[in-house]
Formats: sequence, structure tokens, C-alpha cells
Amino acid sequence: MRLRLPRWAAVTAALTVLAGAGTWTAVASDDPPPVHRADRTLDVDGVRLDTSYFTGDDDGRRPAVLLGHGFGGSKDDVRAQAEGLAREGYAVLTWSARGFGASTGEIGLNDPEHEVRDVSRLIDWLADRPEVLLDKAGDPRVGVSGASYGGAISLLAAGHDPRVDAIAPRITYWNLADALFPDGVFKKLWAGIFFSAGNGAGEGIRPGAGDGPGTGDAPGAGDGSATGGASAGGGATDTATTTVTGKAPAGSGSAPAKPPACGRFTAELCSLYQRVAVAGKPDGAARALLEARSPSAVGDRIKVPALLVQGQSDSLFTLAQSDAMARTLAANGAPVAVDWTSGGHDGGDQEAERVERRVGAWFDRWLKKDASADTGPAFRVSRTGGVDSTNGRATTRAATADRYPGLASGTTDVPLDGAPRTFANPPGGAPPAVSAVPGLGGGLSGLSSLGVGLSLDFPGQHARFDAKPQTGALRITGAPTVRVKVTSTAAEGSAVLFAKVYDVGPDGRQQVLPAQLVAPVRVEDARNGRSVTLTLPAIDHEVEAGHRLRLVVAATDLGYASPAAPAAYTVAVEGPLTVPTAPGLTTRAAALPWWVWGLPLIGLAVAAVLLLTARRRTAAPAPDPELAAVPLVITGLSKKYKGGERYSVKDLSFRVEQGQVLGLLGPNGAGKTTTLRMLMGLIAPDEGEIRVFGQAIRPGAPVLSRVGAFVEGAGFLPHLSGRENLDLYWKATGRPAGDAHVDEALRIANLGGALERAVRTYSQGMRQRLALAQAMLGLPDLLILDEPTNGLDPPQIREMREVMIRYAAGGRTVIVSSHLLAEVEQSCTHLVVMDRGQLVQAGPVAEITGSGDTLLVTLAERTPDGAPLPVLPDALVEKIGALPGVGSAARTDAGLLVRLDGADATALIGELVRLDVPLTGVGPHRRLEDAFLTLIGGGAA
Repeated sequence: MRLRLPRWAAVTAALTVLAGAGTWTAVASDDPPPVHRADRTLDVDGVRLDTSYFTGDDDGRRPAVLLGHGFGGSKDDVRAQAEGLAREGYAVLTWSARGFGASTGEIGLNDPEHEVRDVSRLIDWLADRPEVLLDKAGDPRVGVSGASYGGAISLLAAGHDPRVDAIAPRITYWNLADALFPDGVFKKLWAGIFFSAGNGAGEGIRPGAGDGPGTGDAPGAGDGSATGGASAGGGATDTATTTVTGKAPAGSGSAPAKPPACGRFTAELCSLYQRVAVAGKPDGAARALLEARSPSAVGDRIKVPALLVQGQSDSLFTLAQSDAMARTLAANGAPVAVDWTSGGHDGGDQEAERVERRVGAWFDRWLKKDASADTGPAFRVSRTGGVDSTNGRATTRAATADRYPGLASGTTDVPLDGAPRTFANPPGGAPPAVSAVPGLGGGLSGLSSLGVGLSLDFPGQHARFDAKPQTGALRITGAPTVRVKVTSTAAEGSAVLFAKVYDVGPDGRQQVLPAQLVAPVRVEDARNGRSVTLTLPAIDHEVEAGHRLRLVVAATDLGYASPAAPAAYTVAVEGPLTVPTAPGLTTRAAALPWWVWGLPLIGLAVAAVLLLTARRRTAAPAPDPELAAVPLVITGLSKKYKGGERYSVKDLSFRVEQGQVLGLLGPNGAGKTTTLRMLMGLIAPDEGEIRVFGQAIRPGAPVLSRVGAFVEGAGFLPHLSGRENLDLYWKATGRPAGDAHVDEALRIANLGGALERAVRTYSQGMRQRLALAQAMLGLPDLLILDEPTNGLDPPQIREMREVMIRYAAGGRTVIVSSHLLAEVEQSCTHLVVMDRGQLVQAGPVAEITGSGDTLLVTLAERTPDGAPLPVLPDALVEKIGALPGVGSAARTDAGLLVRLDGADATALIGELVRLDVPLTGVGPHRRLEDAFLTLIGGGAA
């Protein structure tokens, strides 16, 4: 009889460890549920794909989500979103596409025979996971999402693999040929940027102005979302390689020779780019290749629910691309929702948090089959409503409709003066006009909604046609069109033109180009004049009363290739500018400033807390007079995770005396933040007791007035000065002004003349010191600081250290939680080290760093004859740690740290010699970092 293993068991049994023996574990933070992450290299048709797999602690099977990254990025760019979805009950698989990150292979621009086939192999792998929900054998319940390059792969996967159940593509393309060669004009700057990104694949150029999602795509200042660093719910990894079988790609065989400087691109794509870049215009073969690799090629097969998120500030993949997606998918009968965000590849507000919440709700509805999930309106567009005076940032409002209006809904005609204008195409196409500037980023395109114009048209190289001033406001939502007649003197009778519509102010000079967008058009056979309809870029823009529209037709544009030969063009308008208004849209009123509604609610909440806790406070334990002079005593403190059996803090006890600067240390998940929150009365312990100056801590306990805290920064009003912020804060406490001791707190914080300036002008270091001054108002006897040096440079860190030392010098007490071990060693007098919610060691810094029970063993690097010695193997280090009388052993850059637990140095030396350890010396160590790593067994702070 032959035993047949399930497929997933056979695959797991075939795992080959690439980098050490990993374990499937989780590291929990103080608050969020833990997330398990396993890193694997999957072998797909001879290409190694670098993947990460995320799951939460949910029992049973769950739907799966594949998250793709943007061009030039890697799987690390979507880690934060993956962890969030895993916490919400999904099994999430991320991967670095071929040619990016740590994956091998060549970039094929989502080639169906390679990158798209890879996704199907990933779905095969998910189908074998025991925790993934199956619709049937081999068919997991799976959604696919991603931005830009990753957004296209979600559409392509849905068109090629019927097992995909829902998609949420973001700022991506429908037809890549139309995106890079709009109307036959070569988008040279964007194409060059992507070719350069492919040559340096994995280095991660990113879109936007720095406040959007980590798509890893296109240029700009970066993003903010995830870069693969440790996060609150991140887990340790299982690193392995798995072979995923599948038939060999069709058409495989000998590849054509690569042209030089192709980077990681396939030879055919490299040849395509070089051919088009030299010619300055696309040929039929180039269009055919890109179209075959576009979602539009399989558009009639995409019939799954689709949330289409597109950016308004996007000269790469315009709103017209998502319009084509929406129309095709809706015609297929698929549920479709369209969301136009403020940002895009040209920068601006990417609205990452809101969009990711909506993606999660979309998958809840269509993967979890939760009919109550709020997937949002059928159409939503973000509109800029001005500038928030408190922080200088643009405010946004949502306009929504119960159906997608398309780009030509509710049109109105705006007459233009139509006299013909003649202008020139300069020799070499230079200097070019400027609209969008790919690669510059910074969100410049978003400034147009605030009335700031940044475009440039050179005299003699464009024609302009003005409308009359608007008698009332006009909201444009969609793509305006206009009929024009073009005549060209070029030898072949062709013309390359760039059309745009400006919003011109009442003075006639100030003009704004909405979203910095321009529409290129190639006009053939125009020697004797030819009439064409120009479709202008799709926008959402309000033209105020008194402003007027201006049509400009230019011969050049910085982002595109223009003919090199000089020529004269004549353009005449043959009809009005037809403007879509999307009348079905409803705009949500601008939100009130938070304090208008927030302060009354906060007051009610505080009153409710006081009422609910009054009885508990009256029943609180009696004060302990023997501890009246002791700042803090914690006894048997325990706190479980919400709804779980595991402890965040367990049986913690320690004591803090006056004048001490106590450092609270521990790796992520050690329970530090939970401990501080219980200390401040924000949450209640399950067991144990906290006494501050002999008084038991409860929510609202009067003794908390003797405690100052700086936790996760302070919320300052940026338009007010530093002093005004402090005064406002102290007034909110209701305590007498004379009790604030403002001048003394400011002297300790050392803010100087900056105190009279608006907070918005402050550096990060000044904001941190202002927050510290706020925490010191009233000169509390116990000051609690949680990561006070986050975001500071070395000089600012030194200043913060001096502030803490000065504060404690007057007999007061400071408790500081920090990851900067060297800084803690210099600023703290005492330490409490925690790990997994429990106390590891407490005492003076000198005692912990220099205690005789922790020794540094220095090792020889070469044999007497000069041959290099290998690094001590892990097995030998573990054996040393298991010796009688030894508590632990860990490698460091300086040698081997050994913590003694009963043995003495002499006995240790004898055992090391017996084990043939090439030691050169044994002595006490003095670095807090080494002591910390020894105490927690090598974890990270």
C-alpha cells in the first residue's frame, strides 16, 4: 500500500532552507494583534520569486489576497498593507515581480507568459495552504490588488485566471500603448524614467509627494507607507525555497541577443525602447507588443468585482485609462466602483489610509461575502477645498454619485474666439513648453486646485483661444472636447500638437493648468488643412465666476517627443469647447474644524469617565504613608491582550526612587507601552497595583496631577506660537496659572527665542522640546517620556538628553522608554529591562553593564600560522550557553558575551578550552547594548 501525501504536505516537505533554520513565529506589539510572516523563495519555471506570506491568529480558513508592488519597487513596499489585511482576517501573499527586489528573471512588463503566469503559480501555492478558504479543490477565494505596475497585474490576473474573485487596481493602466504613445505621440520622459528604473531594478523609485502609499513606482519624493522595516505586528520569518510546478512558457527557446545597457529588461523590450526613443515616435510593432501585455487585451474576460482607484494628478496613467476600464468591466456585468483620488504619479495626496480602508471593505464584501460591508459609492472624487489654516495643508472633500458618470456627462458648450492662429515648431523641438514634469514630484500638479499655475508656453510656439468670463461657477468633471482645423507646412504634412485648457483669472494674466495635464495629438495629411476633434485631459476642476477658460494648442511639450524639423502650424477652432459637468454628483460639505465638535465631545467623555469612576475612586486602596516619598512602586502588575489568554505584561514589579532617570528597555512586544499606559491611568491592570507617592493609580486618580507625560508626541496648533500653545494647554487643565511654572519649564527645555514663533516654523527637535516643556508644566514630580528622541538628529538627541538630566537634578524623577541604547546609557541612572511582558533585570546602569556575571570573551581571528579561523558555529554557541553555571551566550562583533549563572570566570575558561574555543581574553563588558542583548537573548530593542 502506498501512502499519498496531500499536495501542500509534499511541497512543504520539499522545502530547502536558503538562509538558516527559520521558525513560524509571531512578535506581538503592545496593542495590535500579532501577525505571522514567512519569507519564501518560490521557484517558478526556473525564476526565483521572493515572497512574504502574512496571516493573523484567526482560526479556520480565510480568503486570500495577493498584493503587487509598483515599478521599481519590491514586496517590501506593500508590507504595511499586507499586515493590516492579515489582522482583518486574510491570508496575504506579497512578492517581488521578475527583475525587481530579490527576485531573479527579466522584466517583461507583465508578460502573460511570464509575470501573469507567475501570479497563477502563486494562486496554486495559496490553494495548497491549509488556512486558505477554497471555493473548490485548487481554487482559493482570492483577491488581487496593487498600485501602478501591481495594479495592472491584478487586472491581467483576473483576465487570465478564472480563480481570481475580486480586484482593486490603483493608479494603473488599461492600455499601455495608449499610455506611453497617446494618439501616436511618444511620452519620452516617462518612458525614459521607467527604462532607467528597470536598469536599476529593486532600488525603488517612488511616486508622489511623500504622503502617499508605498507603490514603489515612478518618481518623486517617496511615500510613507511601508519600506519593509519592523512594524508593530511584524513577525519573525520562515525563509525557504519552494518549487512551484507548471508547464513551461509557450514560445520558449533561445532568446534574442540583448542590446547594450538593457539592465533587467528582456531583449525585445530593450530593443523596442531604443528603437522608439531614436525615432521619436512609435511603430506598429511597438504598439502591438505593449497592447498584448495590457489588461485591455483580455478586457472581455474580466468579470469580477473591481474597485478602480485612479489619480487626478497623473500625467502617466490618466483618468481616461480608468474610464476605459470602468466602461469595459461594467459592460461585462461586473460590479464596478470608481474612485478618483487627489494624488497620482505626479504627486499630491495619495489618500493611502482612506484608499486602503476602502480596498479592505471591498474585499470584505466580495471575498468574505459580508453584505453589510460598506464598499462606498459607485463613484467618488476627491476635491480640494482650500487650505487648513492650522497646518497649512490642503483640505479635501468628497463628491459622490450612485453611478459612474463617465467623462462626458452633462455637457455644456463654452464658445471660443475662433480666428486662426499661426505658430512655429522650433528646430529640434526646443525649447519645449512645460506642463507636468515627470520625475520632479512634490505634488506640483495638486497646486492647480489652489490657484497656483506652474506651466510655461513660449511665445510664437502656441495658439490660444479665449472664452468670455464665467457669469457663475462652472465645475468641469470629465474630458472637454473641441473641434479644430489644423494646417501644417511640414514636408510630410503632419503635425504633433499639445492641447490644454487653462483657468484664467479676472486680470487675464494669472492662469492655472488643472492638474498640469496636456493632451498630445498627431495630425496626418494636414498640408491642405484637416479638421480633428481634440479630447482634452479628464479633470475635476471648478472655474470660479469671473474667470474664463483658455484653450492653448502648442507645438512642443517637455514630456513628449516633438518633430525635430521646423514647421509652421495654423489652428482655427470650428466650434465651442464642450465641457462635461457630471450633474449627478453630490459634494459633501466641508468638515468643521475638529475643535468645534471635538472639544464638547471630549468634555462629555471626560465627565462620563469621572462619573463612572467616582465610586471606584472612593473604594480605592488607602494611601500607604511609608511610600509617600517614593515616586513609583509597581507590584505584581499583569495585563492580558484584549479577548485573549496571552499576557502583554505579567507579574511585573519594580521601584523607582527620587532623583533617578530610569530607562525602560525591551524589544518590540515587551510590554513597555502597556506598562506606561497603566501607569498614567489610561488603562486598568488585570492584576497587581501601581502606587505613585503611595497613592493607588486609578483612572482620574488625584495623584496623577503630580505626573507629567510625553507619549507619542503632542498635538500643537501650528498657527499659534510655542508660548500660546503652552498657555492654551495649561488653561485646559483648569489649574491656577501660577502653578504652571512656565518659565522654569521653558528654561529646562531651552527653547530660547523660538518660543514666540509659530509652531509651524519649528524643526522636529524644537517640536520635541516644546512637547517636553508641555509635559513639564507644573513641574510634575514624576515625568514619563515615551521615545522622546524619535526623529531627532544627533545634536538634537544630545540636547534632549541634557534636558532630562537637568530636570531630574532638582530631585524629581524621570522614566524614559527608548530604543537608543547608547543614549539611555548616557542619560539614565537606572534601568528596568523587560522581555515578553516580564521583568528581566532592574538596577543601576553601572551594575547592569558592568556586573561581574556577564563576561566578554574575545576570540582569535587567525591561527598561529596566519590562516583565518571560521566564525563559531551556532551549535557551539548554543553548547556554551548550556554549560553548567552559564545562563546564556551570544555572539557580538567584539566576540562572545556569556552571562554566568553560578559558574565563575575560571571555570568558564576551563570549559572553553575544553571545547577548543580560540579565546584570547575574558573580562567584564561595559556596553549597555551588549548587556541588553545578553539579557533578552539577542532580541532587538
